[in-house]
Amino acid sequence: MDKDRIKGSATRTGGKIKQAAGHLTGDTKMQTEGKMDQAKGKAQNAVGSIKDALKK
Repeated sequence: MDKDRIKGSATRTGGKIKQAAGHLTGDTKMQTEGKMDQAKGKAQNAVGSIKDALKK
């Protein structure tokens, strides 16, 4: 498993937590940042998947 997949999953999870915290506190900026982190993590995970496929 490529390290980008691991980092991407961690970033995505952190984004979900940040989005939920923003929702609970009513902080729309934090919610938006959480959504952006999730997208970044998803992209990073995809890069890792491609790297894994190329290694085979």
